[in-house]
Amino acid sequence: MAFFELRQYTIRPGKMAEWLELMEGEIIPFQVSKGAVITASFRGEEDESVYVWVRRFESEAERERLYKDVYESDFWKNEISPQVAELIDREKNHIQRIVPTRLSPMQ
Repeated sequence: MAFFELRQYTIRPGKMAEWLELMEGEIIPFQVSKGAVITASFRGEEDESVYVWVRRFESEAERERLYKDVYESDFWKNEISPQVAELIDREKNHIQRIVPTRLSPMQ
């Protein structure tokens, strides 16, 4: 059964514009190129520290493959990860697996 991953990040003060540029210009396109399905991307309307995004996985095996293809790649380790560390407070990341309810339009 498909499931989603709700990822909530705390963006460092004054870094939201840079984060969105990295996320929308590099991270999302890179992950999509590896087969990831990104279903949502949000920023806080009033709170500049809030960023939330959602990925969809068909199975645990697919999630494991995508994690390996993305996070173990040289591009991620050498290019993306150092930038991420400058823009988000990784210690405050909240990542939760969620499943749609029967009537959810996202299945």
